[in-house]
Amino acid sequence: MHSVFIVGGSGKVARSLARQLAERGHQPRSLYRHAEQAEGLKALGATPVAGNLLDLDTAALAQLMAGSDSVVFAAGAGGKGGAQMTDAIDGQGLELSVAAAKLAGIRRFILVSAFPEASRGKSVSETFENYMAVKKRADVHLAATDLDWVILRPGTLLDSPGTGNVHAGLAIPYGDVPREDVAGALVQVIEQPGVRRVIIELTQGSTPVNEAIRHFARD
Repeated sequence: MHSVFIVGGSGKVARSLARQLAERGHQPRSLYRHAEQAEGLKALGATPVAGNLLDLDTAALAQLMAGSDSVVFAAGAGGKGGAQMTDAIDGQGLELSVAAAKLAGIRRFILVSAFPEASRGKSVSETFENYMAVKKRADVHLAATDLDWVILRPGTLLDSPGTGNVHAGLAIPYGDVPREDVAGALVQVIEQPGVRRVIIELTQGSTPVNEAIRHFARD
């Protein structure tokens, strides 16, 4: 059984991750901001942990994380609050979480990032351009650490049911992927500790998710 601390626990991918982890006998611990989110997280099988990335310092967040085997950073401003909120959550929030994991002695850190080709060739807002820049800086920050990190870069997220099949690689063509399958890939990363210190791009595909992730395991 793995105890998994999920930062951004009330997000769609994070909720699917909590449910899938609980169904497989693991212990998801989901960080949430708003009191009304707690019951929904409990219903998924998660242990709700109250906390706000905008208010916590490193020591306080490390205390909340203590005892977990791994951290999954799935938080994101989602374009709300403009560039300032994206910087605070997707950027500074990631750096805070990395520092807290180190302080808590947690080696395993998994980041849900963004596919680098997202909306390329389309007219995008300055807010989106900033979002992509912040996500890349977050990737760079985590990859420079000595943690057993994994960065997962899913394509455009879909709310359609997951298929259990994906396309995963170091560099693959851009595409869509159901949120459920992103969560399924995260479960496999958590369950396969040999998958570490690698950036994985993910879209929908034809390979069973456990096989697709196992491909990245190191001896």
